[in-house]
Amino acid sequence: MRGVTELWNESDAGVLRLPSGRLVRGRGLRRPLEPGAPVPTHGVYLLGRQPPEVPWESGWIRWPDFRLPSDRAAARAVLADAWERAAGERVEIACGGGRGRTGTALACLAVLDGVPAEEAVAYVRRHYDRHAVETPWQRRYVRRFGEGRA
Repeated sequence: MRGVTELWNESDAGVLRLPSGRLVRGRGLRRPLEPGAPVPTHGVYLLGRQPPEVPWESGWIRWPDFRLPSDRAAARAVLADAWERAAGERVEIACGGGRGRTGTALACLAVLDGVPAEEAVAYVRRHYDRHAVETPWQRRYVRRFGEGRA
């Protein structure tokens, strides 16, 4: 494990606590970080085109707005890596607005963390953003992610 001694503060905006205790921050990239806000050690960016450079490690999932990942096997691998890293690092998941794609990815992390796939969207809506996971196909993607088909 790469390890960071200071993880996210659970009370900070956008921070989701998974059942295992892992903390992950979801964020909309259209809202810049507030001055003095902690930065991630690893970010996963869910965008239709390559994200801008950031001064921390990052991964990119090609994921157009209101759609699904272009390469689902690659998305699963990147999200599994993010889940692993969240045990000891500040991991951020972000898209443009921070709700649809970010919520969907956070629900997938919840599935990896043991939340049943059929409950993961409700979990993220309850603990992250009540508007997370915006489309029927994003909800279906989370269910299939739990079955290993996404």
